[in-house]
Parts: sequence; C-alpha cells; structure tokens
Amino acid sequence: YDFISGKGRVEWKCWRLIGRGAVMSWIPFKIGQPKKQIIPKTVERDFEREYGKLQQLEDQTKKLQKHMKKSTEADLAMSKSAVKISSDLLSNPLCEQDPAFLAMVTALDTAMKRMDAFNQEKVNQIQKTVTDPLKKFSSVFPSLNMAVKRREQSLQDYKRLQSRLEKYEEKEKTGPVLAKLHQVREELRPVREDFEAKNKQLLEEMPKFYSSRIDYFKPSFEALIRAQVVFYTEMHKIFGDLTEQIDEPGLTDEQREEENEAKLNELRALSIVADD
Repeated sequence: YDFISGKGRVEWKCWRLIGRGAVMSWIPFKIGQPKKQIIPKTVERDFEREYGKLQQLEDQTKKLQKHMKKSTEADLAMSKSAVKISSDLLSNPLCEQDPAFLAMVTALDTAMKRMDAFNQEKVNQIQKTVTDPLKKFSSVFPSLNMAVKRREQSLQDYKRLQSRLEKYEEKEKTGPVLAKLHQVREELRPVREDFEAKNKQLLEEMPKFYSSRIDYFKPSFEALIRAQVVFYTEMHKIFGDLTEQIDEPGLTDEQREEENEAKLNELRALSIVADD
C-alpha cells in the first residue's frame, strides 16, 4: 500500500540491515506476491551489497565533513584566542613600567598575529580543497537514493502484475479469462522491461560510483596535507624567531623553573598572602 498516493494493496514489509543502511526485504507471508522467483537471489544479494557499501560511504562522508568543520573552527578559535591573550598582555600596566617586558610581549603579539594570519590562510585553503568537495560529493547521494526508491517501486509493480498473471494462468481457460490473461501480459511487459533497465543500470553504476571515491578524494587529502605542512613550517619559523627574541641565554629549563619557584616563594612570604 502506498501511503503517499493512497493506492495499491496491503503488503507486509520488514527491513534488513545491510552494513550501516537498510534495504527493503519482503517476508514470506505476503498478499499479492508472485510464486515465481522473478529476481535471482544472487542478483538481489549483489544489489544489496553494492547499495549497502554506498550507504556506508554516505554516512562516512557526512561524518568526515562534520569533523573537518569542527577542526577548522577549533583551529581558528585557537589562533584568535592567542591573539587576544597577547593583546591583553600589551594593555597590562606592567608593560608601561618594564621596557624589557614590553619588548617581550610585543614580540609575542607580533608572532601571534602572524600565526593567526597563516592559520586563516590554511583554513581557507582547506575549505576550498577539502570541505567544499566533500559537500559536493554528499550532494550526489539524494539522487542515488531516489534512483533506488524508483527501482524498488518498479519491482513492486512487477511483482503485483506477475502475481495477477499467475492467478489467471491457474484458472480455467475460458474466453474472459484468456482475454484477461492477454491484457495482463501486455501490462506486464513494459513494467518488467522498466524494472530490468533500472536494475541493470544501478548494478552497473553503483560499483563505478563507489570505486570513483579514491580518485575524487585523493587530490583533496593531498591538498590537506600540503596545507598542514606549509602551516607548521611557518609556525616553526615564527616561534623560532620568537625564541631568539625573548630567550635568556645560558639558562636551562630547569634553572628557569627554579628561578620562577624562588620568586613565587617570595610572594608567598608576603603577609598579605600568608595563610591564617
């Protein structure tokens, strides 16, 4: 029964999971279903396997698109936050009182702004070469799913007419029965041809579409890798320059840590921060 058009006869249906998707499967106790096996089981299994692979590909593509969006948004948020921190430090009164501290914070602010600019460039590149192609690839699936639905509808029309044909074939061959038999055969022929054409096209093109994913996505992910390599190469230069500007020569990380701890102990010794 077609709940959209309100036409047809009642039929019981169930869903069989194929990979991450679902393909309609008809249970044995049906109304108006033919006795004859009109589609070889091997053909139906091939169809379900290929469509299941595409449903899984659609799901994976949507997830990848979602995660790429989250990744680029996080990247931008990180560099914007770094710029905000360095800007807040520049407006700190300490910078007015200590020229050495002002020079260090100014160098940090310059480095953060350079990082943010390269980060924005990287994100724009990823948007063009990865995110947009993912969106375009995802836009193909609704048409594919619609073609599968049309194939399913054609199959049900085929089964319905085949069942009618079998009923008339089982009856006594009177004049009216023979007339009906001829009529149903004439109705069945174009429906069968329509289903076979749709089924053949999908069986031929679904594997091709699935195989094309590698050639389609390979340039995108190569561009993604290049964008990351360029970005982190520039970051190495930026932070290398920053280290040379602010680093105190002759001190190890352990010595700096000890020096900071000593200064912190001096602050703790003040009466205004002493524990009661």
